[in-house]
Amino acid sequence: MDLQSIEMRNLEVQDYQELKKSMKSAYMDMDEDYWDANSIRRLIRIFPEGQICVTVNNAVVGCALAIIVDYNKYGDTHTYKQITGDSTFKTHTDKGDVLYGIDIFIHPKYRGLRLARRLYEARKALCEKLNLKSIIAGGRIPNYQKFQHELTPKEYIDKVKYKEIYDPTLSFQLANDFHVRKILRNYLPEDSRSKGFATLIEWNNVYYEEISKVINSKTVVRIGLVQWQMRPYNNISELMKQAEYFVDAVSDYQSDFVLFPELFNAPLMADFNHLDAAKAMRELAKFTQPIIAAFSKLAVSYNVNIIAGSLPTIFEDSLYNVSYLFRRNGSMEETYKIHPTPSEISSWGMRGGDEVKVFDTDAGKIGILICYDVEFPELSRILAVQDMQILFVPFLTDTQNGYNRVKFCAQARAVENECYVAIAGCVGNLPNVNNMELAYAQSAVFTPSDFGFPTTCIQSEATPNTEMIVIADVDLSTLEELHEYGSVQNLKDRRTDLYNITFNGKKI
Repeated sequence: MDLQSIEMRNLEVQDYQELKKSMKSAYMDMDEDYWDANSIRRLIRIFPEGQICVTVNNAVVGCALAIIVDYNKYGDTHTYKQITGDSTFKTHTDKGDVLYGIDIFIHPKYRGLRLARRLYEARKALCEKLNLKSIIAGGRIPNYQKFQHELTPKEYIDKVKYKEIYDPTLSFQLANDFHVRKILRNYLPEDSRSKGFATLIEWNNVYYEEISKVINSKTVVRIGLVQWQMRPYNNISELMKQAEYFVDAVSDYQSDFVLFPELFNAPLMADFNHLDAAKAMRELAKFTQPIIAAFSKLAVSYNVNIIAGSLPTIFEDSLYNVSYLFRRNGSMEETYKIHPTPSEISSWGMRGGDEVKVFDTDAGKIGILICYDVEFPELSRILAVQDMQILFVPFLTDTQNGYNRVKFCAQARAVENECYVAIAGCVGNLPNVNNMELAYAQSAVFTPSDFGFPTTCIQSEATPNTEMIVIADVDLSTLEELHEYGSVQNLKDRRTDLYNITFNGKKI
């Protein structure tokens, strides 16, 4: 499956033909017809924000349809026909208090990528934005037909809740923080698989009465750091199995980013010990493309932006140390290490890149500097004047002296650029890999030094030299306050009349 781009947006009338294809595929095993063009057009006209679709490579592969209702008019014993006004949607009112879900589906070909989860999250964000009490919907229980003679609907729902039975619809809804409010009888009489029963499911908006300004806006961003243990791996499959374990763990905490260390794939060099160091590193670079492909899928499947540390990469026959950003929408970008260390040059023949750039993401503007690069303050200042909010630093250091150089410089970058800095490194030993015998790290998230931030300037940090993950929340709105009202304002107070930074011949 070629996943070049994944996008969440509002449904448009011209999407109908693609939408119809996905509906027909999604409804093949269901006792209901798909929506006609007039119904979709009517929904978009009366409530455009409530009709959300997900696209893969610009093709609509899933959709969530909703209306707003005054719930007191219908209560907990309604049918689907009543709540939708017999599919005329005359029940919709902008003055209502509940976002009512009338349909959600994903094309079968694209299931397993957690796209439905994104649709649910978009609905929740919309509910918060519109200051509605809750999301309510009638949920099918399609596997109930298998248990209808031995279990009542209530018994069936209890067993699904305690994971004794799996139901493709209800299990997913429960996993997305919905609870069953009531069992509905004859909600969809034509639904033979559910035997006419449905669950009245609800998600409560805990921010009710606190109006959110923008749908999907992020102020508090969650960062996951992987402090990676260097251990032997026989092949890429073993390496990526361990990587997926960490992505899964960080994703479970609903993190926005996960950061891996520099050259975390170095254990794969063990098979090339018979070669000199430069040739061995070039052999390692041959694994980079398969690793890129694997991470691209993980970012989409686990709905998290991944900074895949760094990987050796050959470009036009030259060797570089490159960090890759895999966005959860399927897009990818890269940045080259500007300053290879003296040993990287002498042992491996590494070259330095020539571009420093800020990346836009759905959770803020970020920069990436690889290890040694963070020890050059000009680079992070170039990123800061482009409104970088979080700087990610994957690193690999063998001694505490080397680690402290990275740590102290990273902390300085956070203070002088009024941003957050996240660092992640490798730990442990690789006695069977030449030039990679030792690794020391204490991964951490650093903050500026002012009111509103920890007095230590450390948001969170790992136990030294122990394989683990670090989860930390950073508030981007606090950075905005710092820029305007901080005790000191490093970025504003620069004397650019006396000094400046020039990069590639241009003043920054």
